[in-house]
Amino acid sequence: MLRTGAVSRTLLTSLLLLPLAACGTSGSSGADKSDDKAGGAAAGFPYTVTNCGVKTTFTQAPKRAVALNQHATEILLALGLKDRMAGTAYLDDKISPEYRKAYDSVKVLAEKYPSKETLLGANPDFVYGGYASAFDKGEGRDRTGFQKSGINTRLNIESCAKGPIGVDDLKTEVTQVSRIFNVPERGKKLIAREQKGLDSVAARLTGIEPVSVFVYDSGDSSAFTAGGQGLGNDIIRRAGGRNVFADVGKSFADVSWERVIARKPDVVVIYDYGGTSVAAKKQRLLDDPALKNVPAIKNKRFAVLPLSSAVLGIRAADAVDGLAAQLHPDAK
Repeated sequence: MLRTGAVSRTLLTSLLLLPLAACGTSGSSGADKSDDKAGGAAAGFPYTVTNCGVKTTFTQAPKRAVALNQHATEILLALGLKDRMAGTAYLDDKISPEYRKAYDSVKVLAEKYPSKETLLGANPDFVYGGYASAFDKGEGRDRTGFQKSGINTRLNIESCAKGPIGVDDLKTEVTQVSRIFNVPERGKKLIAREQKGLDSVAARLTGIEPVSVFVYDSGDSSAFTAGGQGLGNDIIRRAGGRNVFADVGKSFADVSWERVIARKPDVVVIYDYGGTSVAAKKQRLLDDPALKNVPAIKNKRFAVLPLSSAVLGIRAADAVDGLAAQLHPDAK
């Protein structure tokens, strides 16, 4: 699995009421009144935004975008931009059923990351990466190189955050991406839909006592888990859980099994992705005699979260809802 960069908030504040991070500016006073049609009218441009340290001025909406990584792809599909996608690559798991038909109409450039030659062969005018590894300089996919070639880029803000990332940051990501493509109203609708789902879960869990959670991503000699900096930590909190490694100042980190045992989690949340099945991960934990007295293992309390739902994308509300149903099945 390729993941790079820091990835929550401590209060369940409204996604719609939070002020947008001041990292995008427009050279047109009519930016918010731009034509919301695919293809984008010239109104609202130029649009300048600084993303993960790279300043880009868009003079028109992209027409041939390539999305690298699943959550980047799904954001574009959720904004109704399939007709402006020249390619996609690198799924962690199955594409969301809601966007499967749209996804099937987009050319898959590679199972994982495409070579520089394959990527350039798609003739993109915009490359959108989900993880920092999408722009690996050693593979010839660095943002500076693309910029020099006249290809604009964007990196999902989770992969360059300097502090904790939470679901609230989705507003910044969706707002800026929808603005780049000149479909701001679609962005607003998508944000509102996510917020409605989050509010519904919060109401359902009112008065619920959080359960302690250990995230098992992978690992044998040590456990690769979710720390307190990433989106997964915020999803767990909103779903009525308490991440036992929330004090780890990273998005993901290796911790010793001794630390897992000492923290006595009530539930193990398994991240589902890649070639190792959930069943195999579960069995590995159940077969470890050192873990037999850990409450979650002893009581066989497991929950599952697809990796694509634990990163900053349009699955946030569904991830919180689905995990809450597993952690608190009796909450109505």
